[in-house]
Amino acid sequence: MIVAMAAAVNPIPDDALVLELAQTLRDAVVPQLGALAGRREAGAGVGGDVTFAVDAEAERVLEQWVAERAPRVAFYSEDRGLAGPAGGQATHVLVVDPIDGTRPAMAGLESACVAVALAPLDDGEPTMADVSAAAVVEIKSGDWFLAVRGGGVRASRPVALSRTVDVGRMFWGYGFRGRPARPTVEVLAELIDASSVGGGTFELGSQAFAMTRIVTGQLDAVVEVGSRLIDDVPGMRDEFERVGRGQVLNNSPYDLAAPWLCLTEAGGVVSDGWGRPLDGRRLLGSGHKFQISSISAANHGLHGQLLDAVNAGIARLQAGVR
Repeated sequence: MIVAMAAAVNPIPDDALVLELAQTLRDAVVPQLGALAGRREAGAGVGGDVTFAVDAEAERVLEQWVAERAPRVAFYSEDRGLAGPAGGQATHVLVVDPIDGTRPAMAGLESACVAVALAPLDDGEPTMADVSAAAVVEIKSGDWFLAVRGGGVRASRPVALSRTVDVGRMFWGYGFRGRPARPTVEVLAELIDASSVGGGTFELGSQAFAMTRIVTGQLDAVVEVGSRLIDDVPGMRDEFERVGRGQVLNNSPYDLAAPWLCLTEAGGVVSDGWGRPLDGRRLLGSGHKFQISSISAANHGLHGQLLDAVNAGIARLQAGVR
């Protein structure tokens, strides 16, 4: 596939260029949505997950785009890790998940996105708080979200956060892939039961898609507690590695950085699995020490109830393994 690139070179990406990159990657992936050829395995990325043919194509386009449009900027991606210009002169880094939701994309479903975040490199250890701009583009529809730190979020869809504070009526998402199902369900059990009649529960396969559904008001919350399970429950890392074929496959900063900025700039609430802000978490890295559990909600009232339920679920699980 040949992807056309604009001729101008921008040494330091701005928010418009971040959106351009996300849309370029989306254009590269769209023809392969639902195609069986895209399911061919092509090794494993730095993040430990399986790399499929469709991932490899997106990574190729990412490398080409950065070389042509922002040659003095580094990038960090799921499959490549950190890559930068010769001589280490990069001042900024693009944190990119070219396909967040590879499996929905391979199945031709709508819950797959491109996620791109921008941060200055400075001392080489940027944190989530350094993210200055971010874009999330839905691969199937082309709809987009663009956030600038302190400048709010713009989107092709209406931005309309829910005011729901009743967990019995909330529509919410959670992540199961790569997580052992039984302990994950135990932690979330009260929330699943509470919302089973008056609300709705969804496993969408893409953190970026799920979190931006809070921005649009389609969902009220998203809960993903994998990293907290490992840290708080003895023996749980072995279970994650069993399910992940030797890898721990929780969400990394490249999964969260772009939708996190979009949601918080829209007025939503995002914390880690313990209720702490994400600002101080390191932006560049993979593996368990970098991975981030998260509780995302449309408002503080709902977020507090979600955190209480997660705390209670972890306590139940801890009591059961002692």
